[in-house]
Order: sequence, then structure tokens, then C-alpha cells
Amino acid sequence: MTIARPVHRTYSPRRHQKREIIPGVHRRRPEPPATGTRNDHVGGKVLFVTTEMTDFIKAGGLGDVSAALPRALANYHDVRVLLPAYTKVLANAGDRMRVVGRTPAFHKLPACEIGEIQTEDGLTVLVLINAELYEREGSPYTDAHGHEWHDNDIRFATLSHAAADIALGRAHVNWRPDLLHLNDWPCALTAHYLDGESAGVPTVLTIHNLAYQGVFPPSSANSIGMSRRRTEHEPRGRISFLHEGVAKATYLTTVSESYAKQIIEPVHGCGLDALLRKRSLEGRLIGIVNGIDPSWDPQHDPALITPFTIGQWDRRRENTRHLREEMGLREQNGPLFAVISRMVQQKGVDLICEAAPQIIAAGGQLALIGRGDPAIERTIARLPRRFHGRVAAHIGFEEGLARRMFAGADFLLMPSRYEPCGLSQMYAQTCGCLPIAHATGGLMDTIEDGITGLLFRDATVSELRRCLQRAFRIFAEPLLLNAMRGAAMLEKRGWDGPGRQYAALYRRMLPQKAAA
Repeated sequence: MTIARPVHRTYSPRRHQKREIIPGVHRRRPEPPATGTRNDHVGGKVLFVTTEMTDFIKAGGLGDVSAALPRALANYHDVRVLLPAYTKVLANAGDRMRVVGRTPAFHKLPACEIGEIQTEDGLTVLVLINAELYEREGSPYTDAHGHEWHDNDIRFATLSHAAADIALGRAHVNWRPDLLHLNDWPCALTAHYLDGESAGVPTVLTIHNLAYQGVFPPSSANSIGMSRRRTEHEPRGRISFLHEGVAKATYLTTVSESYAKQIIEPVHGCGLDALLRKRSLEGRLIGIVNGIDPSWDPQHDPALITPFTIGQWDRRRENTRHLREEMGLREQNGPLFAVISRMVQQKGVDLICEAAPQIIAAGGQLALIGRGDPAIERTIARLPRRFHGRVAAHIGFEEGLARRMFAGADFLLMPSRYEPCGLSQMYAQTCGCLPIAHATGGLMDTIEDGITGLLFRDATVSELRRCLQRAFRIFAEPLLLNAMRGAAMLEKRGWDGPGRQYAALYRRMLPQKAAA
């Protein structure tokens, strides 16, 4: 496979450094300095609609984005967040919440109350309260056994319709947004509910992962109120929330520049490539790379046994030693490879399982954490029994352990078949753990091959094995290894840059009076 040369090369190569580079890999622009405190004069009013937020509940990377991006945007606009009042959200809110509005019923979508929570740093969070829909044990999307809720169409259509009600002034909230920022399929139907309304509220729909589209049977149409306004773009015989949002949102964004280019082609378009290509030709599809929050600074992370910074490699090795002890791995001199991931086919975990014998035979060790597909989980669980003391696996997720793995492992394995952005590679780089990744999507935009990590062209076990050989050679040269670690840790990955890009997009979309 030939990796397409990027349209933009953001800065000149570091000519004084000798390295292996995959042709055409996008090079990431260093982030400008932070703008400092919040502006006194904000722009328009923005409602950020999401299904998770790490302050209250997290199921994946969207939770981190929803916690960090609105705070970055508050430098420029009056931003509030809307999410469902899940059991964990209400528990975390405690007595901080007060009811400020109510949405009416619509078809089979129930009426809801709207609560308001102020976070300690001043961010306003609106929560959609309906005990029958949201107060359940499990994740935002699935029950405790990992099965999708049978009424997810009702649950998330209700969220989408509530967002539209707030924007149109029908929710009795004493605040009305000028613009809505929607996230993934559960919020995408908002663009449908706003379509044709005289208010003309603009919308941004961010696609975090195109593979998840919110597809439901045609019988859902009457329940969620689509029957009288069916769209010409809708796939025959089914209801697709994401398809509707892609067709009707004012602007679409994805979470990396490379992913925005990939999804307009059939191989990565998940059946929506033609529509996405049309929106791209209209100038309505933009890629903006995610950032990560400041808590990932290993010098101040309370989860680490020994804090460290660039150049303190002895202190970093203390974290490696402790991680081996914590996970039951033997003390040895070879490299430690980490996998911190959802255990699903997309993430290429099956390729890692195939390559595990090579890692062990060459003197390396492997530590894995995550959960996902039961079949993949069973395969992973067998590895520690086969390679006792050289492979460790934790089926599940613990934030503190994951942070110690980033800070203690030498390399992070990310052979994702596709990756819209990816946050793990940036967490790893910040901690001096070098990512080994398939050159796709946001991984190309955030890893500089041979300097801040290693990239390989094809998502195959043979390509992964060749890249592992490079990793072992780098590990055998401490000066080179530490130089790459330092380069990775120096990269700027905060939310100031992405925040400025989104703020500029908002200003382009907002009515003149709101943007002034």
C-alpha cells in the first residue's frame, strides 16, 4: 500500500536528525503558546451536546474531549454542555444541581426536566433528566453485560430533540444558544429537528468514529418523529442518525486532518463516503486534531510512583520497575511493550496476539489492559498462562494503572486498522513511551516516524513484526532511545490550538450580532 502524500506539510524536516521516515506521513505543527486566561468579551452562545463527559461519566475518548474542549472554547465563547442525567451524573452532581427548564413530549419522546450544574472551575453543564431513560446501571450506551439498550433510538432522539428545543427557546431555559456543537450519532438527529425551522440555528457535527452510525429499523421513524419529514439522503429501509446529521449539519468536523481525507473514500467511508465527499466539495468537512488535558504531565501525575520530566530517565526507570512488580512481570533488561486499548478488531489487538511470541523470543515483555470483544478478551487472557512472567493482562480498565503503564512502558502498541484520531498515542508520548502504530488517520498526524514514535504502512502482522524489529534496535541504543523519548515529550498537545480552530469555525458560522 502507498500512503498518500498529505496536502499540507506543516513545517520543514529537522535536517540535523537522522531517521527512518515513511514517505507522505503528515508532520504535526508545534502548538503556539497558550492564550492565557479567559477573555473578558466572549463571542456567541454555544451549546456543546454530548453523551459523556469525564467530570461525570466516561465510556471512551469522547468523555475526555467533552471535558476539555468546552473549557478551551470558553476563552472565546459562552459555552455550555448538555448531556443526559445518567445515574452516575446525578450521583456526581450531588446537591449542586438545580432544575432550570423542561422540554415537552414529542411523538413517543417523553417530556424531560433540565437541570443545571456549575463545575468548580465555572463551566455550566445542563443535564437532561428522565429517570426511565437514563437512570440505569451500565454505560451510556450499553447495559452491565455490554448489550446495547433496546431503546437507544428513543433515548438519544430525546437528547437530540431536547437540544433543538433549547436552541429554539422551547425548553423554558433562561439561556438560548446561537450555535449547537453535536458529537457523533447520538446527537446527530438534532440537525434533523432543526431543519426547516425559521430560526436557522447553525450546527457543527463532529464525527469521532464513522463506524458507529446509530442505525435503527424503519419502525423507529414514527416513534422519533421522522415520518413526516423523511430525508432524500436517508438509506432505504433503515433510520440512520449519523446519516441524517451528515446530510443536514451546517459544518462537519472530524478529529484529525488525515481522517477527514480518508472518510471520503469507499475504503474508510463506511457507506457514507459519497455523501461525505459531497459535503467536502462544498467546503463543509474539516479535520481538527484533538488535544489532551494537562493532567497527563508525568511530573505532576499523582497516579505515578515516581514523577519525572524530560531527561530524568533514571526516575522513569523506577516507574518501569514498579509497573513490572505491580503486574507480576519478571525483572529483566529488555523492552516493555504496553497495550492500553478497547479489545476490538478495529484496534488490531489480534495482530498483537499473533506477534506476542516474537516479542517474548526477542527478550521483550508485554502488558495489556482493556476490555471489549469477549472472543478477543479470551485470547488475551491465555497469553499470561502461555508466557508466565513475561506477559501480563488486566481485563477491565483502571485509570491509575493505565497511567502507570504509559509512564513505565518503553513502547505502546497501536496497530489500529483505522483510527479517527487516537488519544493513547499522545498520552504515551507525553510520558516518554514511544507509540508503534499503523499509519492511518490521526496516528499519522500525531506521530513523526523515527522521532516521536514508529509507523508502519499496512495493518498486517508482518508489517507489525518489522516495526517491532526497529523498536528492539532503538532500545539497544540508549542515546537514540532517550533522544526519541525527549522529542516525544516536547511535543505540544494541549487544547489551546484545537480550541482556537473551533472558535474560528464558530465565528464563521455565527450570526453577526452573536459573533461581534
